[in-house]
Order: sequence, then structure tokens, then C-alpha cells
Amino acid sequence: MRVNNSRRWAPRGVRRWMIAAAALVTAAVVRALLHPVLGPVMPGTAFLIAAVLVQYYCGLAPAVCVMLAGLCIADYLFVPPYGRIDFIDQSDIVLLVSYPLITALFITLVERLKRAQYRAKLLAAVAQSRYEMLLRHDNERLLAQRSTDEMHRLLHHIAQYNRSLILIKALDTTASVTQGGLVTASSPAVSDSPIDIGSFSAGVVYGPGHARIHREDLARVTDRLLPGRHRMRLRADGHDWRPAECICERFTTPPGDFLILRVEERA
Repeated sequence: MRVNNSRRWAPRGVRRWMIAAAALVTAAVVRALLHPVLGPVMPGTAFLIAAVLVQYYCGLAPAVCVMLAGLCIADYLFVPPYGRIDFIDQSDIVLLVSYPLITALFITLVERLKRAQYRAKLLAAVAQSRYEMLLRHDNERLLAQRSTDEMHRLLHHIAQYNRSLILIKALDTTASVTQGGLVTASSPAVSDSPIDIGSFSAGVVYGPGHARIHREDLARVTDRLLPGRHRMRLRADGHDWRPAECICERFTTPPGDFLILRVEERA
């Protein structure tokens, strides 16, 4: 992958030029302090080291400036005859050829290494971002799949226990369900039933089995319905009431959460 921004690894601003100037002055001072010992030997070594360090921390442009300024200072102060630029001898030629060549070689190598390092960081950041996107999309897919499975389970449950359904209650009052013989509490389709279903809260859907449940039990579970087993009175043979076990299950679907209450079917 080609990364064009890899050449922009160096920091921006005035600070890097201040660091380059400080490195140049430091190299000149160190070389001046060592001049009584070294004499004309290695006049540009300190400036070479300064240029490479500036290249590593500040970038190519400041390093080139340090290299050129160091060449002038070294030739003027540390190559005999000292303090003169009108006379050029073999020592000047050696410095003018060897110092820029070696310094440019080191600077180029450091520049390539820094670009490769910065490119690796950019690629790692891109890979991390794509990995997080894949994880987020995968989580969204799993949540959508789970919601779809729960909705299928709800529809299958309604279809399987349609005749024994008592009611479906939406925990979110904005959700609603109509499936087969199920109607809302305000529907006129069940207005002729002996249960006063209009007195119950909105978001409740009654099934075919609600007419056989005692009115007090139906009102009680409608107001405070929880998942689990409930004992209710069921009309038997059209007249007598007998206790019956009812089961309430909870379903989490994309439209919302629903509680389904049904009469437990005897085997």
C-alpha cells in the first residue's frame, strides 16, 4: 500500500528550527573546545553528528541547513589557515568533498528509516480503525440476527399456541401486534365478550383464550404481568370455574419487548 503522508513524519513549526540552531551552536562550541587537542583533524565531525541528530528529530530541511552551515563554520574556523576563506588548499577540498558526501549519506539513510517507521505507524492506525469497524459491523450483524431470531420465535409461538393465548402485553406502549385472531384492547371485534376489556391499559392484545379467564384474574395479571407461572381461574364447560396453570414468556424483538400469557396445555 502506498502511503503519501509518510514523508510528513517530521514535526512542524518554529521549534524544530530553534532545535537545529541550538544543535549547530553546540557542535561549534564542542569543536572549539576540542580544537587545541585535535587541531585540523576531523574538522566537520561534530557538525556531521549534529546534522544527523537534527535529521532524526526535526526532519530533512533543518538537517540540510545544519550541514551547510556546519561546512562553512568548519572550513572557516578549523581548517588551516584559520579564519580565512580566500585561500583554498587540499585540506579545504577534502572537507568540501568528504563532509557533504558522508553527511548526506547518513541523512538520507535516517530519512528513509523515519519514513518507513512513520508509514508503519500509519498502516497500523488504519488497520486498527478497520478492525474496529469490522468489529462494530459484526456486532451490529449479530444483534440484528438475534432480533430476527427472536421475532421468528415470537411469531412461531403465536402460531403454535394461538388457541390458548390469553393476552400479549407490550412493555413499550408504542409497540403493537396483530396476528391471526389477536386484536387490540380497543378493538370492537371483542366488544361482545363478557370481559370489559376497555378498562385495561393500552398496549395489551387479547387472544382467543381471554374470554374463558375470570375477570378479576385477567385484570390482576394485565396490570402486573411478569414472566413465569400464574394460577388463574378458567371457565370449564361454559359455567364452572376451575384453577389452571398459565405461563408468561418474554420476547425481545426489534419493535420492543412483549409478554405473552397463555394457558398451559395438558399433555
